[in-house]
Amino acid sequence: MAEPNPSHPRILFLFSDTGGGHRSASEAIIEALHLEFGGRFSTEMVDIFREYSPRPLSYMPDWYPKMVRLPRAWEIGFYLSNGPGRLRLINASTWPYLRHSYHALFAQHPSDLIVSVHPLAITPVLWALGKPRPPFITVVTDLITAHGSWFNRNTDLCIVPTESACQRAIRFGLLPKQVKVVGLPVADRFCQPPGDKSQLRKRLGWPLDVPVILLMGGGEGMGPIESTARTIDRAVLHAALVIIAGRNQQLKQKLEAHHWSMPTYIYGFVREMPDFMQAADILITKAGPGTITEAVNAGLPMILFSRLPGQEDGNVIHVVSEGAGVWAPTPSQICDTLNPWLQNPEQLARVAQNSRRLANPHAAREIARLLAVQVSRYSPAAQASKTTQKN
Repeated sequence: MAEPNPSHPRILFLFSDTGGGHRSASEAIIEALHLEFGGRFSTEMVDIFREYSPRPLSYMPDWYPKMVRLPRAWEIGFYLSNGPGRLRLINASTWPYLRHSYHALFAQHPSDLIVSVHPLAITPVLWALGKPRPPFITVVTDLITAHGSWFNRNTDLCIVPTESACQRAIRFGLLPKQVKVVGLPVADRFCQPPGDKSQLRKRLGWPLDVPVILLMGGGEGMGPIESTARTIDRAVLHAALVIIAGRNQQLKQKLEAHHWSMPTYIYGFVREMPDFMQAADILITKAGPGTITEAVNAGLPMILFSRLPGQEDGNVIHVVSEGAGVWAPTPSQICDTLNPWLQNPEQLARVAQNSRRLANPHAAREIARLLAVQVSRYSPAAQASKTTQKN
């Protein structure tokens, strides 16, 4: 992230580490700003909960991993809060509690453009900004069934990843001219043209003569990874299995202790995920928006085994309805999908083609260009730069 420079227009990104998608989306856009415009903008990232919310909200990033392990409670909370009247009540009741912290945020981080990539950093933030204020842009990181807290009529621009999310924004009161369908921003390394699969596999030490199944549960190794891997192993498939345990060291140790009957490769947290995806033939994973976006950029057929109720329900529907993958929440259902895919390469190729059709690898750069347009209309630094160029 670029250091703040008073001579450059300042863009402030509001996020929180309540799930990996908000931080990674911010970082992808900042990377795209640098790739598109060099050092013309100063950027900052602020975790709205950890850095500028009073207790106990400041603990939200620490609580989040425990909260998502209670899917039924999460689902109830999602739907109970997901209505315009209820949202107004929630925001009105929490505003007195938040206002001093959020006023301090903008006193300490003066900006020419504010970008929120978190649904809870929108309405109270707009109230804290008041008027006049710099442009405020929302980048929605839920693919389909975005919570209503993402949508506020006072935002200057709401950038959404899909047409379905656009229609949802309009149902929550935004005007069509306020909403722009672009795609979900992911890091540039996930947006490169396909590499040579054989060369990638040689470098990774994977076999060249059998399909490769990639099994993962995000950076934390969440979901039924172990039981799914064992079931696949017992199915005696003509394939190799690559398992990403992420930061889950206990899972990694259990997998490494198992005697596998098929070629199996076990990793912890990896930074070569773009190469892993391009080298694989099938992805088995949870229905997170970032992972799905990275997978379609690689043209990977997907088997989705878990979802966060409410906000990720639409992700499953999206992947399945577009023919880019299937929903298989149990290990036996996963194997029931793998068998015909592996035995019928033409069918697997069709699913891969459908997945690739959903890709928008230029989303982050397009968002960067939209931000540049917005900030140029407001920023004194940008206006001064224009004047200098004319002279």
